[in-house]
Amino acid sequence: MNARELIRRIRRIEITTRRAVEDSLGGQYHSVFKGRGMDFHDVRAYSPGDEVRAIDWNVSARTGQLHVKRFVEERELTVMVLCDLSGSTDFGSGERTKAEVAAEIAALLAFSAVQNGDRVGLCLFTDEVEKFVPPRKGRRHALRLVSEILQFRPRSRRTDLGAALTQLRRAMHRRCVAFVLSDFLDDEARFERPLRIAARKHDLVPIRIEDRLERTLPPAGLALLEDSETGATVRVDLSDPRVRDRLSTGSDAAEQRLTRLFARLDLDHARVRADDADYVGPLLAFFQARARRHG
Repeated sequence: MNARELIRRIRRIEITTRRAVEDSLGGQYHSVFKGRGMDFHDVRAYSPGDEVRAIDWNVSARTGQLHVKRFVEERELTVMVLCDLSGSTDFGSGERTKAEVAAEIAALLAFSAVQNGDRVGLCLFTDEVEKFVPPRKGRRHALRLVSEILQFRPRSRRTDLGAALTQLRRAMHRRCVAFVLSDFLDDEARFERPLRIAARKHDLVPIRIEDRLERTLPPAGLALLEDSETGATVRVDLSDPRVRDRLSTGSDAAEQRLTRLFARLDLDHARVRADDADYVGPLLAFFQARARRHG
């Protein structure tokens, strides 16, 4: 991709995503994702009716008069976007691949964070963390993240979600909101433990990007199916409904295992279709459902 094409794509994504943020998602983002809680502000003299637990005993002892601590809500968030760019995300049966949809969702989340005065960072991964951009504020930083995704050329085609989740835990010492953009085509037995550990510390939000054709194959006759990450191929007869049913059943079983895993860890998760032109609608519905759930 040359510089002119890159600038054109970044500008198109910025216009599209900022419109969605301003029209609908920005307000939902603000209402759903809270700050880290209450932050110490100062102390003041005790008044009858104040909480005894709020008394600052050190200041009270020093001044000889009871004082209580005052706290203010810490609204500012730190947002991390973990983006899977392994070989399987190159697939797309519509106008865009899963990787391209992930780039646009990452931009959407980045501009939502910027609008709310939050810091946002980026982690690009395959079976290793290949790029890590620390969180910062501002529109220029958000544009940089979009540029990083669009220009990125991964070294590996394999997936290891556990590696990205482990890096998140090590790099982010304070609680953050972490969106995991992936098709989750990895063995859940390998990433269940890192997912559980990361979810204890951070507000983890999996966003699964899938494609209809991965689960519903057409009766196309003899076909050579290739694993985009390992390169392994298998010849199948897609005109045989039993073959299509077997492949579909395998996909359904993997989907059910993943859904049960998210439920066990109490993780709100969203699903987005790469072959669907509208990815904002499902995200908005997810934010609204999460807002109702967390009240």
